[in-house]
Amino acid sequence: MTSHPLADAWSAPLQPRFAGVRFLVGVDGGGTGTRVRLSDVDGQLLGQGWAGPSALGQGIAQAWRHIQMAVQEAAAKANIDRLPLGETAIGLGLSGAGVAAQAQAFIAQQPGYAHIELVNDGTTTVIGAHAGRPGGVVAAGTGTVGEALRSDGSMVCVSGWGWIGGDEGSGAWLGIQAMRLAQKAMDGRIDAGPLARAVWAAAGCQNHEDRDAINAWVAQAGQHAYAQLAPLVFEQSEADPAAAALVAQAVAELEQLALALDPTRQLPLSLAGSVAQRLAALFSGNIRARCVSPQGDSADGALRLVRGALSDPR
Repeated sequence: MTSHPLADAWSAPLQPRFAGVRFLVGVDGGGTGTRVRLSDVDGQLLGQGWAGPSALGQGIAQAWRHIQMAVQEAAAKANIDRLPLGETAIGLGLSGAGVAAQAQAFIAQQPGYAHIELVNDGTTTVIGAHAGRPGGVVAAGTGTVGEALRSDGSMVCVSGWGWIGGDEGSGAWLGIQAMRLAQKAMDGRIDAGPLARAVWAAAGCQNHEDRDAINAWVAQAGQHAYAQLAPLVFEQSEADPAAAALVAQAVAELEQLALALDPTRQLPLSLAGSVAQRLAALFSGNIRARCVSPQGDSADGALRLVRGALSDPR
C-alpha cells in the first residue's frame, strides 16, 4: 500500500523557515473537553493538559481560552514556566473546523504561535489512528461519522449529517427508532414487545396508554436523551425481534458507511464510539478482518499533522 508523507513526519528535516521552532502542541478539541499534548520537534512527549470544550461552534474566544489553559498545564508538567509561542507550532483537530467562517475567525485570533495547522477532529483522529498512513475510522457513538485517508492522499468524510435527519447507526438514531416503535405500540399499530415496554418505562409512562408521558419526553428530548435509549435496544435484542431488527439495520448502515469510505475494501479500519465497538463482532467478514486497534488518538494525529507541515517543502 502506498504510504503518505505524514507517516514519515517525525523523521523528515524541518524546513529552514521553521528552524527556530522548538516545541509542538497537538490539540484534540470538542464539545465536552480539550486534550493537549506538548512535544519537542522529534516527537518526545513533554507534557499533557486538559481543559473545557473548544468546539468552534461554542465560540472562538472560549475555544482559545480553554486551549491555552490546557497548553499551560502541559507546559507546567514539562517544567516550562512560560511556553514561548514564537518557538512553538500548534496542530489542532477541532469540532467545527470544517465550517470555513469559524476556522478563519479562529486562526485570525491565534495568540502568536510560529505556525498553526487547523482541521476538524475527525481528520486528526484518522491520522492518529493509522500513524499517518492510509486508513479509515468508523465512529458511532451518540452520532455517526466516517473519515478516511485514502492511498492517493485524499481525505473523505461520510455521514456526520447530524442526529435529526442523519447519523444512521448511531446511538441517537437507535433511540429515535426505538421511540417510534414505542409510539406505534401504544397506538396499537404494532404489538407491544419488550423493547416498546422498556421505552415506555424509560419515558416515565404509568401505564400502556400514557400518551402524555411520551409527549412530554419527546418535547424535551435532544440527541443525548435519544442516545440513552440505545442500550435498551441492545438489552432487548435477544428477546424482541423488533430490537434485533434495529441492531441488524445499524450494522448494515455502518457497513454501508465503511464501503463508501473505501470502495476498494482494502484500507484498515479503526472503530471509535461505544456503538461501533459493540457492533464490531456482527460486521461482515471483510470489514471485520480489516478492523485494527488505533495506534494513536486525535491529539497524536494533531502533533503528526503539524510536524508534517514543518517539513513540507511546498
